[in-house]
Amino acid sequence: MTDTDRIAWAVTGSGHYLKECLALAGQLPKVDLFLSNAAAEVLQVYGHPVKQLKERFRIFRDSAASAPPVGLFYEGVYKLLVVAPATSNSVAKMVCGISDTLITNVYAQAGKCRVPSIVFACDVAPEMETEAPGGMVRVYPRKIDLDNTEHLRDFKYTRVVTDLDELHDALTISEPWRNTCCS
Repeated sequence: MTDTDRIAWAVTGSGHYLKECLALAGQLPKVDLFLSNAAAEVLQVYGHPVKQLKERFRIFRDSAASAPPVGLFYEGVYKLLVVAPATSNSVAKMVCGISDTLITNVYAQAGKCRVPSIVFACDVAPEMETEAPGGMVRVYPRKIDLDNTEHLRDFKYTRVVTDLDELHDALTISEPWRNTCCS
């Protein structure tokens, strides 16, 4: 792996398997975290302060309207983008081509640079359990959220995964990270 073979891991404002997503990211070499404003808040609530994450990852935050870190995709720094977990809001923006946050902007730029993306969508079934700060809760994603997840599957260079096993499998078969992740 060269110095430019990095993974961009984008975190949105969801607690849905957040701990497990961070654990997977921690098993990969050369991962940079891209955090939405909501992600920075949610990470704190779920016991993962950004300050602590900086000990393991290089962190980019949503702090400028033009999202300057997206330029790293043009420089060939990233060979893979992972958006995990991905809220219904971020998925909807990705489907509509809206790039008004750091996360939706890196997704758009990854696509323009033909960098493959793996998106772990949160809203994938009409009824599901997810983790809230106080424990597990039952949620009922709206039809539009489910439809957007399905629409995202049609995007080039995008693989939508719907559970942790699929995310793990997608990471272990994605070159050049095969055999370096998730053992």
